[in-house]
Amino acid sequence: MAAPVNVRDTKIQDPYLNFKFLVSWDGKVVAGVSKVGGLTRTTAVANHREGGAPQGVRRIPGQTEYGPITLERGVTLDLEFEQWANKIWYYPNTGALGQEASMADWRKDITIQLCNQAGQIVKVYYVFSCWPSEYHSLPELDANANAVVAIESLTLQNEGWARDESYKAPDLPSFTAPS
Repeated sequence: MAAPVNVRDTKIQDPYLNFKFLVSWDGKVVAGVSKVGGLTRTTAVANHREGGAPQGVRRIPGQTEYGPITLERGVTLDLEFEQWANKIWYYPNTGALGQEASMADWRKDITIQLCNQAGQIVKVYYVFSCWPSEYHSLPELDANANAVVAIESLTLQNEGWARDESYKAPDLPSFTAPS
């Protein structure tokens, strides 16, 4: 009879939790981001049929698209979301033709850092050429609602993302009870 297998190897790390993360752009952490939409990549399937092959079509990878990312945070006095969204369309400038957008710096690269429970950075993702396609300045306000925090959101279109593979699993801190 074979020896039982230990399915609980203590050297295997638990999965990372989804509530410790940082979002930054322009070299600084953006205040109060409480939710980040997932990073998605979808590759279309292209059908290809060879002229002399009656057995059917072959499937090959087609164009790859990257899904939008939505950032959410509680409404504060910080203007980072609104200022970036205004670079795409700023209503007071609509009277001057060609002044609706700031074409100089409306695209930004953002960084998303995932941290473990000890606050150590364990994974870093770079998202390229982001620009805001949707901005919600205030949620629906309802005095009878049970929600306690007003949330603003910014939806970002992007041209791809990559994981920084230089970040390796950090040494985990150990807890020692007081003597």
